[in-house]
Amino acid sequence: MGVHCLMASTGGIIVYRKVLIAAFAAILAAPAAVAQSARDYISIVGSSTVFPFTSTVAEQFGRASQFKTPKVESTGTGGGMKLFCAGVGVQHPDVTNASRRIKASELADCKKNGVNDVVEIKIGFDGIVLANAKASPTYRLTRKDIYLALAKQIPDPAVPTQLIANPYKNWKDVNPALPAVRIEVLGPPPTSGTRDSFLEQVMEPGCSTYAWLKSLKDVDEKRYKRVCTTIREDGVFIEAGENDNLIVQKLGANPSAIGIFGYSFLEENLNSLQGSTIEGVAPKFDTISTGKYPISRALYVYAKKAHVGVIPGMKEFLTEYTSEKAFGDEGYLADKGLVPAPKPEREKVRKDTVALATLKGV
Repeated sequence: MGVHCLMASTGGIIVYRKVLIAAFAAILAAPAAVAQSARDYISIVGSSTVFPFTSTVAEQFGRASQFKTPKVESTGTGGGMKLFCAGVGVQHPDVTNASRRIKASELADCKKNGVNDVVEIKIGFDGIVLANAKASPTYRLTRKDIYLALAKQIPDPAVPTQLIANPYKNWKDVNPALPAVRIEVLGPPPTSGTRDSFLEQVMEPGCSTYAWLKSLKDVDEKRYKRVCTTIREDGVFIEAGENDNLIVQKLGANPSAIGIFGYSFLEENLNSLQGSTIEGVAPKFDTISTGKYPISRALYVYAKKAHVGVIPGMKEFLTEYTSEKAFGDEGYLADKGLVPAPKPEREKVRKDTVALATLKGV
C-alpha cells in the first residue's frame, strides 16, 4: 500500500512539474504572441486591374505620411473578395480591390462572417481591351465576332436556332472581313473581375444578337447564361492567370495571339501593343470617359469600417485615395491610366468615404 501511494505521489509530482513548465513556457511566449496579433500596416488584396492604381497610392502614402507603406497583393477580384469577407481582425485583409462591383452573394458572405460595415469606393473607370502586337494585323471586332470566336457552343450557320460545338479555328471563319489568323486568345481566369465583366459586357451582348437566344433569357435564364457565357475549352482560349503583365509579355512573344486585360496595361505598352476597335470605337482615354467605348466599366475599392482606428493609417489612406491629387482629372492615377469619374461623382465618393458610409445592399 505504502509503495503504491508513493508511486502515485511521485507520478503526481512529475505531472505537476510538467504543468508548471508548460505554463511558464506559455508566459514567456505570451509577448511574442501579442506582438504577432498586432499589425502596423494596411493589408490589401484583390483585382490585378486595380492593383497598379492602389500600389501607386500606397507608395505615395508611405512616402508622404507617418504610416508604413500598405502591403498590396494581386489575388484577382473573386479571390480578394473571399479573403476580405472571411472575417474581421488582423488576420484578415483591411481592403480589397475589385474590377467590378461586389456581388450580393459576396456581401452576404461578408455579413455571415461578421464583416457588417463595408465601405464602397468607386475610384474611376477602365475599359477592357482586346490587344495584340503592333507588328500583327489590326482587328476591327464586334461583340458578335468575339462571341462566335470564343463561345463553347454557337448557333449552327445552317440551322441558326440550333446549337453546335464551336467549329471556328480562324478569325476569317468568324467573319470574312477579319484576318486569316488562327484564333488564340489569352484571357483572365474565372476568379478575375475582368473575366466577369468580359462575360457580361462582351459575350452576353454578342450572344443576344441572335433573337432566339435573347428571348431565352426570359424563358430559361440559367440556360441562357450557360450558352452565352461558357468559354470554349479546346485550347483557343488560354487562361493566362491573374497577372495582366504576364499576358502583355506573352503577346510580345506570340504575334498571333490577342490578350484581354484592362486599358491601363495597354496605355503603358503602346510602343509594342495595339488595341482592337469594338463596334468601330477604339479604346482610348476619351472614349472610355465618355462611355462611347462599349466595354467600359467602373473600378472599386472596398474597406472594412471595423478596421478603421485599429489598423494604423486606414482612414488617412482612404482619404489619400479619394483626394483630387490622386483620382482627380489631373491626378497621379490618371497618369497611370485610370479614367476619372465626373467631378460631381468624385465629390460624392470623397464625402461618403470621409464619413465612412457603409454599403446597405447591391
